[in-house]
Amino acid sequence: QVQLAESGGDSVQPGGSLRLSCVSSGYHVSKSCLAWFRQVPGSKREIVLSIDKYDLIEYGESLEGRFTISKDKTKNSLYLQMNFLKPEDSATYYCAGRNYESCFRSPTEYQYWGQGTQVAVVA
Repeated sequence: QVQLAESGGDSVQPGGSLRLSCVSSGYHVSKSCLAWFRQVPGSKREIVLSIDKYDLIEYGESLEGRFTISKDKTKNSLYLQMNFLKPEDSATYYCAGRNYESCFRSPTEYQYWGQGTQVAVVA
């Protein structure tokens, strides 16, 4: 059984940083595509960053280099480092995986999801 468990969400001030973690069980982070999505109430879930089997990183929108995705194969974990946070980055962040090497932007292409972790950027 595949489980993805996010952590690291918090409330921070604008300009602050957070590091989100996603621990995977039953799913090898080194073998397939992984991604971070985010969603605010009333809006569609949108992709933030993805990283495929070959460590190719793709972006869902312009983040001005503020966010970085990475994975640790030894810990079977995925990370999202977020710097210079803005109020518009406030959302629930989800870790997602799919059974294929390459990544797509649509959330419908992902078979596995974590429960989400909340990020609030407030002054």
